[in-house]
Amino acid sequence: MKKSQRILSLGLLAAGLAALLLAALFTHGKAYQSVASTQPEGAASLVPAAEIPPPQLEPCLSCHITGENKNLWTPLARWAIFGTFGLFFVFGLVRSVSVWRQRKPWKPLTARAAKWVDDRYQISEPLSKILKKPVPKFALHWWYCLGGITAFLFVVQGITGIMLAFYYKPTAADAYASIQFIENEVRFGSAIRMIHHWSANGMIVMCIAHMLRVFIMGAYKRPRELNWVSGVVLLILTLAFGFTGYLLPWDQRAFWATTVGTQIAGAVPAVGNLALVFLRVGWNVSDATLGRFYTLHILVIPLITVAFMLAHFMMVRRLGVKKPL
Repeated sequence: MKKSQRILSLGLLAAGLAALLLAALFTHGKAYQSVASTQPEGAASLVPAAEIPPPQLEPCLSCHITGENKNLWTPLARWAIFGTFGLFFVFGLVRSVSVWRQRKPWKPLTARAAKWVDDRYQISEPLSKILKKPVPKFALHWWYCLGGITAFLFVVQGITGIMLAFYYKPTAADAYASIQFIENEVRFGSAIRMIHHWSANGMIVMCIAHMLRVFIMGAYKRPRELNWVSGVVLLILTLAFGFTGYLLPWDQRAFWATTVGTQIAGAVPAVGNLALVFLRVGWNVSDATLGRFYTLHILVIPLITVAFMLAHFMMVRRLGVKKPL
């Protein structure tokens, strides 16, 4: 039975290759006839025409360079659809040939890649200790998930922020226009911006709710003091995200809200003027202020936040979840 299946498969493969060869020969003959028909009378049949027509422009190339093709999504959709089916066909063919040749069950590519990495770096054992640590039954209530929800919203903020950064221009002359372009011209731009906006609000709410839960249940006491300190720092960084991101639309509300916020920072005793000048890059909210807030929002604060989140998660994993009172 297996031998007959192999013969049948080889026959089908040979028939498919023969069909492709015939199609190529037929297409070549058609092209030769079209060239031969343009020759003048008495000329040699193999001599090409004097004038060769210009090559047809690639649609994707012409739409980006000359602007001839306005529908940018048609070539992309075509490549996505036929490319996906082609990948499925090639993968199925490779998998079938591998099973027929080795006479063994197919081993997924992900498992092969994981084994290849683990053979060289031996990371499966320490990683399994972290991922397979059991969760106590008392920690299965929803209020123990507030910290995880905050971390999830931070990931959403990062993904949507990268999408918005593709089109945003952090200059006083172009910031507001780039926001309008995202809202009105970019496909799904308004939805991405709203997800970023409401995820920011939700992140602040979830972070405060998480800290209230930790405080009420006494999870800040020994030996978890550093967990609480790192959580407080993360709350401050979350508020700094909101404060620096509020100026980026560069409209009237953002301008005057930042003006008032930096004036509050300037009212701090002893270091107020220094904080004011540092935030505004001068005494007034200007183009330099926008550039500094943008740098803080997309680079400095995210790096510090990721570092404190890793430390916070490591301490929580090491000490476990605090039992309820």
